[in-house]
Amino acid sequence: MLRDTYPYFLANRAVYANTDLEVTDKYTGQVATRVAQAGSQAILDGIAAAVAAQKALANFRPYQRKAVLEHCVKRFKERFEEMALALCIEAGKPIKDSRGEVSRLIDTFQVGAEEAVRIDGEVMNLEISARARGYRGFWKRVPIGPCSLISPFNFPLNLAAHKIAPAIAAGCPWVMKPASRTPIGALIIGEVLAETDLPIGAFSILPCHRDGADLFTVDERFKLLSFTGSPGVGWDLKARAGKKKVVLELGGNAACVVDEDQGHRLDHIAERLVFGAYYQSGQSCISVQRILIHRSLYAPLREKLIQRVSALVHGDPKNEDTFIGPMISEGEAKRLHGWIQAAKAGGATILCGGERSGAMLQATLIEGADPSMDVSCQEAFGPVAMIEPFDDFDHALERVDDSMFGLQAGIFTDSMSRSMKAWDTLDVGGVVIGDVPSWRVDNMPYGGVKDSGLGREGVRYAIEDMTEIRLMVVRDP
Repeated sequence: MLRDTYPYFLANRAVYANTDLEVTDKYTGQVATRVAQAGSQAILDGIAAAVAAQKALANFRPYQRKAVLEHCVKRFKERFEEMALALCIEAGKPIKDSRGEVSRLIDTFQVGAEEAVRIDGEVMNLEISARARGYRGFWKRVPIGPCSLISPFNFPLNLAAHKIAPAIAAGCPWVMKPASRTPIGALIIGEVLAETDLPIGAFSILPCHRDGADLFTVDERFKLLSFTGSPGVGWDLKARAGKKKVVLELGGNAACVVDEDQGHRLDHIAERLVFGAYYQSGQSCISVQRILIHRSLYAPLREKLIQRVSALVHGDPKNEDTFIGPMISEGEAKRLHGWIQAAKAGGATILCGGERSGAMLQATLIEGADPSMDVSCQEAFGPVAMIEPFDDFDHALERVDDSMFGLQAGIFTDSMSRSMKAWDTLDVGGVVIGDVPSWRVDNMPYGGVKDSGLGREGVRYAIEDMTEIRLMVVRDP
C-alpha cells in the first residue's frame, strides 16, 4: 500500500512542507495518500537551485552520471513491486500493465546510463576552398542548461523517465512538475535519486496544480521546456515559453491498416489490435483508434474483434485478470461516453460496449462513424476504436493521413513495396510494419508531427535536444 504522506523534492532534498495534494485510488475514488504541494516560492527556489548547480553538473563527469543512472536501475529493481502497486493505485492501471511500465522505467534508465558515456563530437574538415586552407574544426556537445520537465498522468513512471534519464545523462539540472493526479511515481524516483551524489540543486520534483505552474513555462532561466500532455495545453505552453527551446510530445488518433494479404493471420492481428486499442483503457497517445480493413477481410476480422473486445475483463486494476480498469477520472469517462453516444445518434453502430459506470467505461467498438465525428477525428484517449473497410491501399493511406495528428501509424502487410510507400508518404513520426502503432521500445526516436508535437523522445534523441553544439576552429601557425 501507499504511505500516508509523501514529500516533494527541492534541490535533491525531501521536504514535508504540507499534505495539501490528495491522490485518489482511481478505482475506488477514495483518497489513497497525501502529497506535499509546492507553491510559487518553492518553484522559484527549485529554479534558482538548478541555475546554481549547472557549473557543478558540467564538471560531473560522464562516468559519474552513468553511475547515478545505474544506481537507479538497481534500486528500481529492488522496489519493483512497490512501484507497480503505487502505479496501479494512483493511475488505475491494471497491475500486469503496471509491472510492464516499471520494466520500461528500468530500461529507460539503463539506456540513459549507456548514453551518458556516448555523447561525442566530431573533427571537421573545413578546407572546402582555398580561403580555408590551414583551418581545422572540432565540435562537441555541452549541456543546454536548466530544464523544465512536465510529465503526464497516463505513464507516470515511464514518461517521467524519458525526461529525467536524458537530463542526467546530458548534465542538465532540472525541475519537474509531475501530473497532480499521479505524482507518486515521480516522487519515488526522487527518493532514489536523493540517495546518489548528484550535485545539490541538480533536481527538484514539485507537484503543483496547473494554475500554479506558470513558472515552469515562462521563467527565462530555463533553457528548455519538455512537455508531454494534451495538444491544447502543449501548444499554449509553447506560445508562452519565450526564447527557450520547447519539446512537445502530444496527442494522436492513431490508425492501423490491415492489407488484403493478411488473411492467414487474422487471429494474431485481432489480438494485437485489441491490445493496441484497449491497453490501459486506451489512455495512450498511440492507442489504436481507427482500424482500416481491406474489404476482402472485413467480415471475418470484424467478428474476431467483436468476440475479443466483448470478452475483455473489466474491474479492479489490482486483480491479476483485469484488462480494462478505470479511466483517470469520471469526468474523462463522461466526455468519451458522450462522444460515443453522439456517434450512435449520428448513425454509427456500437458493435459492443458503450456503457459507463462512474470512471469505468466499457471497451467499445464502433462501425460506420463519420470521419467528422469527435470520436473519429479527435483524440479519444479512452477504450474506443472504429473500424471501416477499404478497397484500395493508396486510399487507405490517405485515410490514415486525414487527421490533424501525426504520431504513429501501423500497417499489417507482407508487401515490402507497400511498407516503403507507407514509410515514404505518411505524415507521421513513425510507421510500424507488422504490428500496431501502439508499439514502442524506449531507445527509439519517438514523437510526432502536425498537432502531435515537436522533437523526439528516446534517450539519445532527447539528449540532442538537451545539449548544444559548441564549435572550436583552429588555424595552423
